Amino acid sequence: MRIPRILFITPPFHAGVVEVAGKWVPLYLVYLAGAARKAGYHVAIYDAMTKDVSYPEIEKKIRSYKPDFVAASVFTSTAPDAIEVIETAKKVDPNIRTILGGVHASFMYDEMFSQTKALDFIVRGEGERTIVELLDAATKGGDLAKVQGIVYRRDDGALAVTPDRPLMQDLDNQPMAWDLLDWNDYHYFIIPGSRLGAVDTSRGCDKECTFCSQQKFWGRKWRSRSPEDIVRELLELRDKFGVDVVLFTDDYPTPDRQRWERLLDLLIEKQVGQYILMETRAADIIRDEDILHKYRKAGIIHIYVGTEATEQTSLDYIKKDLSLEESKKALALCRKHGIITETSMILGFPDETEESIARTLELAMEFNPDMAHFLAIAPWPYADIYKDLEPFIEVRDYRKYNLIDPIIKPRNMTLQELDKAIVDCYRAFYMNRYAEMMLQERDEFKKKYMVTAMKLMMSNSFIKKKIGATMSEMPEEVRRIIESVET
Repeated sequence: MRIPRILFITPPFHAGVVEVAGKWVPLYLVYLAGAARKAGYHVAIYDAMTKDVSYPEIEKKIRSYKPDFVAASVFTSTAPDAIEVIETAKKVDPNIRTILGGVHASFMYDEMFSQTKALDFIVRGEGERTIVELLDAATKGGDLAKVQGIVYRRDDGALAVTPDRPLMQDLDNQPMAWDLLDWNDYHYFIIPGSRLGAVDTSRGCDKECTFCSQQKFWGRKWRSRSPEDIVRELLELRDKFGVDVVLFTDDYPTPDRQRWERLLDLLIEKQVGQYILMETRAADIIRDEDILHKYRKAGIIHIYVGTEATEQTSLDYIKKDLSLEESKKALALCRKHGIITETSMILGFPDETEESIARTLELAMEFNPDMAHFLAIAPWPYADIYKDLEPFIEVRDYRKYNLIDPIIKPRNMTLQELDKAIVDCYRAFYMNRYAEMMLQERDEFKKKYMVTAMKLMMSNSFIKKKIGATMSEMPEEVRRIIESVET
């Protein structure tokens, strides 16, 4: 008897700022593929996004693998391409059954089913147990109505939405299909020659930022893995697959101080020796002032702190639960301990003006992060803030919901003016302030890291596409520093 085959595919979507620094592991598919394989299914992962291929190559992969199921995970900007992936699968073989999951599909299932006849199933929410039960029901004649957390079209054409699936309580020892990845594809460009992996140390966030998709997806619940299980996986990635740079993918890995310090201690004790990139909240960095030396010793070299705004009224509006002073202090503490800092400012709210953007840039420089992003607010159609922003939405193409292209038209700016102002913020920060920072930097590792990051940002990203930036347009002192570092 032929074992049913499921092919997981990443939609071939690309958004400049996300891919400037590296080629990123599709961690969610590693979890799903691991669960399906453990349940007895034949599984493959085709990371079309990372491989930078398009639909002819995807069609060829589907034809060669001959799957019974094709599945893709969807966030808002990848939704059109995810639909095209499953339509490609149906073109290859109408008997292939298609599955979509992820945050956008979980909330926008009505819309997705209305946009294509190629869609058979949607998995809502956390997918490891759901995907297995769905495959079992679909291949063994089971009752789909008994599978929690799915949407499908009934024989009468109406959508059936089954009850929500409770979140898993134990995140340790999950089966991971790391061996299904083509590891030659994954690199962190800022550290030449590196191999980039990803680890989820926890899931969810208990905060209520109104623009965020994750607090909706995880129901404002936070669950963690044990430090021991995290370190076990890191060592496996290092020893079996040669991973030397790891992204902690969770939105909020640090709320439990005791657990977090135990993880730092284990990373140091076991001499894991990987460079770690992560995100966390400013308040937790301040809380950990007395143990920040452990961060760097454990391998943490880069922390993203989501400051989001430089006006307290804006922070309060999006329910960020953060003060400006906390942001400044947290960034300063990280720099003191040799940790590269990165932050972002969200621009383009309805009341935005050229003056307010100029003030944001000025204050962002005052915050003094090593790296800064100036992002256009993307109104996720399921986010709490969506109803407030809907009257100002001028762009409906989900491919543009990428935090780069303006979607919201402020009352007193055109979209073109907003777009130019955002790019000007990047240019001002990376071609002026950044030069000054590099001249002053004494840590050679950090200096090389920042120079490489700046080159990638200014030469290989969406900024080049929008303003035609080239190396020759950089200030003379930046060019000189780059040349001295590279020789």
